Amino acid sequence: MRDDDTTIRQLRDRVRQFIAERQWERYHTPRNLAVSLIVEAAELLEHFQWRTEAEVEEYLAEPSNRAAVAEEIADVFSYLLSLADRMELDLAKELDAKLRKNALKYPAEQWRGRAH
Repeated sequence: MRDDDTTIRQLRDRVRQFIAERQWERYHTPRNLAVSLIVEAAELLEHFQWRTEAEVEEYLAEPSNRAAVAEEIADVFSYLLSLADRMELDLAKELDAKLRKNALKYPAEQWRGRAH
């Protein structure tokens, strides 16, 4: 599977199938999925904690470190997909709505190049 030829629906179905095959549905409540998402996000953050931007670049240049970070990103994404699926949210629709809202809140001509 690759980004260029895989839909969000296909990914959600694959995660749902993985969960169903193990009969984990009863554990995958919105609360538990949100908690798990944050735990995995913290594990992702550990790879960057206390490192400068230059140190992060050097760290990620090492294939084993890059693979470990990619694995944590996949864990976060998997829980996010599962949470959206459990809540019956359309991720593309929700992201589009949020981007439209943010475009009004942060007009490009006023915010270009500004972080705060």
